Amino acid sequence: MQDAYVRAYQNLASFEGRAKFATRLTRIAVHEALARSRRRFRLQSLDSSDPSGDLMNSATSTDRTPEEETYGKELSGVLERAVLSLSDDYRSVFMLRDVEGMSTGETAQCLNLTQENVKVRLHRAHAKLRRHLYSAVGANAARCFQFHARRCDRVVSGLFKTLGWKSL
Repeated sequence: MQDAYVRAYQNLASFEGRAKFATRLTRIAVHEALARSRRRFRLQSLDSSDPSGDLMNSATSTDRTPEEETYGKELSGVLERAVLSLSDDYRSVFMLRDVEGMSTGETAQCLNLTQENVKVRLHRAHAKLRRHLYSAVGANAARCFQFHARRCDRVVSGLFKTLGWKSL
């Protein structure tokens, strides 16, 4: 993600404004992620066995019981693994449409697909996920890939460092 922000900043002069800037940024991020995937670089796992204890995708709540916290972490792990098991074609459409909330048109533009192709891939992704996680996918899917708190701070700090700026 940091690389996507850096690339967008470095190429800001070439932005023609024919589409939303968010769409361009997402497209840069998607292409960067696919390129990394092709090079078979793997990111460090974000599960509870992380020895550093820096769980970027979990937020604690004093309203939840320890059982609910454990269940939520386990469910997030199951959902994340299920989504990551999808092929790149289905996973990219699922993430942009259902997790990031992009429209069919925006997703199609980001992935260089037709809107009909986006709809078909999303339907097939749902079917694959439903077979494995029918009772869990629904409303919990968006919570698996939240971007907040320490995760956001870490990315912003890394971005500023890459650009040679001082942190706010």
